[in-house]
Amino acid sequence: MHRFFIPRPFKQEMQIIGQDAHHMIDVMRMQPGDRIQVVADDGVSFIGEIIAIGTNTATVSAREILRESHEPDVKISLFQGLAKGDKMELIIQKAVEIGVSDIFPVAMTHSVVVLEASKAEKKVERWQKIAESAAKQSKRDIIPPVHEVMTLQEALQKKNNDLLLVAYESENKVSLKEALQLHKNVKTIGLVIGPEGGLAAEEVEEAVACGGVAVSLGRRILRTETAGLVAATAILYETDNLGL
Repeated sequence: MHRFFIPRPFKQEMQIIGQDAHHMIDVMRMQPGDRIQVVADDGVSFIGEIIAIGTNTATVSAREILRESHEPDVKISLFQGLAKGDKMELIIQKAVEIGVSDIFPVAMTHSVVVLEASKAEKKVERWQKIAESAAKQSKRDIIPPVHEVMTLQEALQKKNNDLLLVAYESENKVSLKEALQLHKNVKTIGLVIGPEGGLAAEEVEEAVACGGVAVSLGRRILRTETAGLVAATAILYETDNLGL
């Protein structure tokens, strides 16, 4: 059953408009009587029946409130160093599918990509659309926000987490698993992942100064598009949030 997000509080009858309505009506050819899953912006999700269709507008009536949450108990904020090409799109798509709560694209010392302000804004708009599509496909209860491009210092100041993990290839003492076992019952976790060139030593020091813990992701060096996804999956597994 297809899932749609409506940016308004729950009501018994709600309207889907714009691009989503166009997709329902003109692409999926839905008709009155068809049922979909709907998530209102106050967190209420329900099975809705289409009761009327207009021009780029579909009215749905709630038939059953869905009580089961698809969201993990632990919220993960991904601080992802800017990656080149289509890698950022892949990272954002898969991070949302896995269960990451929000994503910070971070301009780092070793980032190959340098985005001007106008280009960065357009990139973030596209990344947010990718996050929305992934949230619908994976039946998330939220659309994880993709924040504006900023420096690591700006990102760490903007988001305060119970635990900040810094994936650092030169760390050989503390593993991700050990760090999680030492910080049980945390509810919000920040995860810092470097770009293709890795984290600069001063960036690691900066994150540690903000309370971060440098951790190893294992004996093998992972690509930037792999590291965050592996780490996020491991966090959810260790906190019993993966559902396996």
